[in-house]
Amino acid sequence: MENRHLLKLNDYTKEEIMEILELGEQLKYENKHGIAHDHLLRGKTLGMIFEKSSTRTRVSFEVGMYQLGGSALFLSSHDLQLGRGEPIKDTARVLSRYVDGIMIRTFSQKDVQDLAEYSKVPVINGLTDEEHPCQVLADLLTIKEFKRKFDGLKVAFIGDGNNMANSLMVGCLKVGMSIGIATPNGYEPPEHVITAVKAVEEASKGTVTFAKNPEEVVKDADVVITDVWTSMGQEEETIKRKEAFKGYQVNSDLMAIAKKDAMVLHCLPAHRGEEITEDILELHAKEIFEEAENRLHAQKAVMVKLMQKN
Repeated sequence: MENRHLLKLNDYTKEEIMEILELGEQLKYENKHGIAHDHLLRGKTLGMIFEKSSTRTRVSFEVGMYQLGGSALFLSSHDLQLGRGEPIKDTARVLSRYVDGIMIRTFSQKDVQDLAEYSKVPVINGLTDEEHPCQVLADLLTIKEFKRKFDGLKVAFIGDGNNMANSLMVGCLKVGMSIGIATPNGYEPPEHVITAVKAVEEASKGTVTFAKNPEEVVKDADVVITDVWTSMGQEEETIKRKEAFKGYQVNSDLMAIAKKDAMVLHCLPAHRGEEITEDILELHAKEIFEEAENRLHAQKAVMVKLMQKN
């Protein structure tokens, strides 16, 4: 794999994404059968910068590094000079002299890009307001496990045109699936993202469509994906967003027009009764919580691919 970093999925070829997914599958299988991987990154250290709090990101990266034989350092913005105004390029120059890889969960995609530009070690995007590549790799791994293929599958995303939608469009198209995005007016993916996605579509087997009506994209879908209506840092918009997203709930009526064996995925945490009903979440709990577990296995594969050669 040629990439030094994981900043966004659009930097990766289909072959590179499939390499990660196949390694993730292998690591998961071997882990379930008691085969240890503590030799793969033995003695390596991952620095984890958190400007946004997290459950799954922190635990999955820490546990993943432990299982691979390395260690992880939790670094909140309050613990770093970043929180006191140090330029991110200086943080990159210093941290990359101490650690073997850096994971960052933050707001600005530019901060991740700048960190990678000045870092001597691999940088992994744990989430920004624009991209969520690690989550989408876990989603793809879950779809591969349950459906055993990508080609010809139809994915529907219902909700905000945010980081999940942005990364999903690219990830789905790259591996040969089609995807439909249903968002309310004013919550569409950014124009520059749509332009980039259209370029990916031209080179892929799949198609991307946009709609205001969720039924348009869910009809005959193999996979239905949703996310919270109000993401971290948008709390002051909660009331406005609840109003805007009425009619964008994944519920039994909506799922009735998807394929009978359709999966439901949610990156969690879920606001039951808002973007997804209690009964649909529980009916699809098997795939949703497998998806959550697959953060661990997909990220272990990413760290091995990037950090083993560093």
